Amino acid sequence: MAKITRSGSKGVRRAAKSQSRAATARRAKAKTGGILDTIMGWLPFTEEQWSTIWLTIIIGGAVGIAFVIANLAGVPAMAERQVALLASDAGFEVKHVRVTGTDRMDEQQIYARALAQKDRPMPAVELEALREELRELPWVKDARVSVQLPSTLAIDIVERKPHAVLEKPDRLMLIDAAGVELEPVAKDQTGDKMRISGPGAAKQVAPLETLLASVPALVPQLESAEWVGNRRWNLSFKSGQVLALPEGAETSANALIKFARMDGQNRLIGGQVATFDMRSPPRIYMRVPGRADAVEISGT
Repeated sequence: MAKITRSGSKGVRRAAKSQSRAATARRAKAKTGGILDTIMGWLPFTEEQWSTIWLTIIIGGAVGIAFVIANLAGVPAMAERQVALLASDAGFEVKHVRVTGTDRMDEQQIYARALAQKDRPMPAVELEALREELRELPWVKDARVSVQLPSTLAIDIVERKPHAVLEKPDRLMLIDAAGVELEPVAKDQTGDKMRISGPGAAKQVAPLETLLASVPALVPQLESAEWVGNRRWNLSFKSGQVLALPEGAETSANALIKFARMDGQNRLIGGQVATFDMRSPPRIYMRVPGRADAVEISGT
């Protein structure tokens, strides 16, 4: 009797098991893909943004590996060049400059400096050096410089604010509260800003603000302030009258407060007196046009 050998039965079972495992893997993959698609759908990124993110991760990993290898080889300069080369080949180089935060200053001054970084690989951009260069511009109080992958250099400017007008021998200059000169200004464009004059006056802007803060009711009536002899102030009112204050921060503040109190009681501003001289406290000398002698008032 012939012996029957069932050689194909095991092969059939193995094929069936293999097909079952493949089907299970496909179902698992489909389920995992569906979960990932759902999660990614919740996140606020477009398909293009996701592509950029993944590309950044991939390139960043490659750059990191190249940098580590070069450093292990003891050649950090070569590492930097290799990182820059990889980044440039991947499109990570400066193509655009975006400036925000400017109001009055000429943005061309910023672009002139920022565009020196154009076509430079992102890892080679000297952010801190550019920031310091921008801070040298008169209008720039501070600057924040950053890269926005893949190709944008972002610059956010903190501008200085015009505070007063400095009268110089040959021109008028806008200055900020710290006395920094911003730019020349025409006389008809000064608005209601106080005019400040006298050698060294720009360095006295902050102390002047502290002095005037003690008499807020007088400030709207002031027109200009002259720093005299690098030691004291003459204040001029819109009425054309002049108040000469004594030397010293505390002494001048006390004199100004006293004058404000007297004005509140007797309406000195806008009256007949042309000059109020308080340089020798507690005396006050008042000069009236047409009179040869000054009127002296003593008091504490």
